[in-house]
Amino acid sequence: MRIANHAGRLALVEPDAESAGGLRGLDVERASDGRFTADPQAVYDRWTEFRDWAASADLAAAVPLGTGALGPVAPRPPQVFAVGLNYRDHAAESGMELPTTPLVFTKYASSFTGPQSDIRLSPGTVDWEVELVAVIGAGGHHIPAAQGWDHVAGLTVGQDISDRVTQFAAPPPQFGMGKSYPGFSPMGPALVSVDELRAAGLDPDDLELGCLVNGESVQKGRTGAMIFSVPDLVAELSAIVTLLPGDVVFTGTPAGIGAGRTPPRFLGDGDELVTWCAGIGQMQHRFVTGDKA
Repeated sequence: MRIANHAGRLALVEPDAESAGGLRGLDVERASDGRFTADPQAVYDRWTEFRDWAASADLAAAVPLGTGALGPVAPRPPQVFAVGLNYRDHAAESGMELPTTPLVFTKYASSFTGPQSDIRLSPGTVDWEVELVAVIGAGGHHIPAAQGWDHVAGLTVGQDISDRVTQFAAPPPQFGMGKSYPGFSPMGPALVSVDELRAAGLDPDDLELGCLVNGESVQKGRTGAMIFSVPDLVAELSAIVTLLPGDVVFTGTPAGIGAGRTPPRFLGDGDELVTWCAGIGQMQHRFVTGDKA
């Protein structure tokens, strides 16, 4: 199952074979005769019921969806978690020791945007960080890692775009602030269930992901290299907080960030960032200065 936020309305979608990277979809509120609302965030509160309905929904009447109208798959999450240094190679390029417990910070939902848009550059040095993003379908407290996937509604791809000047302006680093300028948390194009990935022959614990800047590959890795897997993160987070339906978890980035290069490289006016994950799809963003936004 795949869902998307199309023009602010929940859609049940599938890849469009006639459009590279495009989607075909059904408006959920209309297709369900009002059983489910159009609000893309509200579906997570009824995830099991929605999943059962979607399993028998007929996509024959699906229509092509404009990618420019796609929004974040969970636009107003109750909680947003982000995990730093969750890949060994990224910890190494950052000159930091491997964490023994997840390094967790928050991002702010006002930074969310969809998979295709212009993003205004912040005043500092702006960096890219491709990430697998999990959305919680069934909340809970003290969830065992062995049951972690049962609590995940699905996966999407995201970017943890970072203003490194703001991030490191004061001790200790202000991760949440440096990574939460408007547009700095794009997600999409769709949320893909774990069952859907497995049916396609993909392992949700080991997906290939990466990004390109102006056509040049700058990051490429596999989620199987994460220090803390998605089920591990569900367990570690829920050992402290109560996870809620619709929560968003950014799971960390592999090596290849701009700050880790010699010399460092950052995004500038007119740069294009393409972000992708196997089995999920890709995003495309252009960076602009304030006077062009």
